[in-house]
Amino acid sequence: MFAEFFNGQNPFDTFFGQRNGEEGVDIDDLFSGFPMGMGGFTNMNFSRSRPAQKPTQKKQDPPVTHDLRVSLEEIYRSCTKKMKISHTWLNPSRKSIHNEDKILNMEVMQGWKEGTKITFPKEGDQTSNNIPADIVFVFKDKPHSVFKRDGSDVIRISLWEALCGCTVNVLTMDNRTIPVVFKDVIRLGVQQKVPREAHPLPKVPKKHGDLIIEFEVIFLGRIPQMSRTILEQVPL
Repeated sequence: MFAEFFNGQNPFDTFFGQRNGEEGVDIDDLFSGFPMGMGGFTNMNFSRSRPAQKPTQKKQDPPVTHDLRVSLEEIYRSCTKKMKISHTWLNPSRKSIHNEDKILNMEVMQGWKEGTKITFPKEGDQTSNNIPADIVFVFKDKPHSVFKRDGSDVIRISLWEALCGCTVNVLTMDNRTIPVVFKDVIRLGVQQKVPREAHPLPKVPKKHGDLIIEFEVIFLGRIPQMSRTILEQVPL
């Protein structure tokens, strides 16, 4: 066939030399004339490699903070607060959003201090390009008509009671009334502790702090002469 098509010349002679008629030709060596052998073609990579693109990382929105007013009675006995929030949320297709209302339940523990925070992770607005923000509630004390935390309960007494002693009825946080007896002179600015009648301690709810009483003495507008004479005879 080579003779018919190539006028008796073998076109592969230039690669393999004059070995047409040689016996014992090693077939595995037929392509040794190529620089890398035939196996070299299988190792060549003609495709152009492209640098891998890093996926864009979503960032979480900053926290959304709300104040939550809690009464001292609620702190004293613990309670559950329910807050309704409205946020945007992705539809199942993740191509559009819808408004959604949700009720968040918060367990207010006994003795929690003002400034305590409770966090609901990723309850903010959701889009396809962000991580929803955390919703944070910060507890604030509601003003109270009688008590205040980290302060004292002010009780008004007369000058006669301050000098001669008296019994005062102290109102507790759970609406009990405790009689407290004072036999000595009550000086201005003196504070009296009623043990274990204040808020529960946050770390040990079974233990309570002390209720502090501060006295406000009501002075007389005028003193009768007879009373003045008697007071002048009292040794200081």
